[in-house]
Amino acid sequence: MKAVVLTQTGGVENFEVQEIPTPGLKDNEVLIQSKAISINPVDTWVRSNPAYITPILKLKPGEGPIILGWDIAGIVTEVGKSVTKFKKGDAVFGMINFTGHGKAYAEYVVAPESQLALKPENVSFEDAAAATLTALTALLALVNYAQVKKDDKVLIHSAAGGVGHYAVQIAKHAGAHVIGTSSAANKDFVLSLGADEHIDYAAQRFEDVVQDADIVLDGMPTPDHVNRSLDAVKPGGTLVPIVVLLDHNLKLAQKARTKKVFMHRLGVEAATEQDIETVATLLASGAIRSHVSRTFAFPDVAGAHKAVETGHTRGKVLVTF
Repeated sequence: MKAVVLTQTGGVENFEVQEIPTPGLKDNEVLIQSKAISINPVDTWVRSNPAYITPILKLKPGEGPIILGWDIAGIVTEVGKSVTKFKKGDAVFGMINFTGHGKAYAEYVVAPESQLALKPENVSFEDAAAATLTALTALLALVNYAQVKKDDKVLIHSAAGGVGHYAVQIAKHAGAHVIGTSSAANKDFVLSLGADEHIDYAAQRFEDVVQDADIVLDGMPTPDHVNRSLDAVKPGGTLVPIVVLLDHNLKLAQKARTKKVFMHRLGVEAATEQDIETVATLLASGAIRSHVSRTFAFPDVAGAHKAVETGHTRGKVLVTF
């Protein structure tokens, strides 16, 4: 089979298409012929920064070749002898072995059955692949951690992005009042997702507009932005950072304690079998819909990485087979 291998960390020129053996199965695994894969910011971080290789991929000594990617949708072609959930020919999707060596940039992918759900019949492979890591992130942040409920005021940063566009829809599905931040160019898109209000981050400081949010979802990579989000959440509210490591920011932790704000950094690797099943149910019902801004043909993973690295994609970027 063909796979896009990362020969070393750095630029996209370090991707190389190689012919490698189709992976074998463990008893609890299935083999999937990929139809679509999703590219996320974490893919580009791991590709470009050697500091991410060990904590994200969890490689064993001598393990190779390195094949990035975790978000897949495709057709089951073989099942392990203890698999009961799926059969050959089933259309499935899921986030594979995150954190770990997912090996999604390939024509065939092996996955534990517990990390997959059946693709709803009314959802395309592309839309299912899009709704994996990012939709799970939004679900865990808002439902599992923040326990969003009817009439909550929810502030969602980067509301036009991968996580953000699902978060707006999940919060609205729960009956919340949603405020989304984005550029002015994405205002109509954010409102079309169901947001009740929009803040243009270039024109206004969001913490000047909102100081009483019940929940704030912050996917920005800087402690300063999270600090500003603490000003936007009400005393006793909830702030969920996606990127910033709170253990390294004692001032933020102290400020949250003083304000009695529950602040918990999201770890999407905590997603369970039930969580991906919930995403499948939300997709099937139309409660959430994937927005795919750009699609690249396999093996142009490099082009997809370049698109994600602009930081201005609307919704998701995919690679299809």
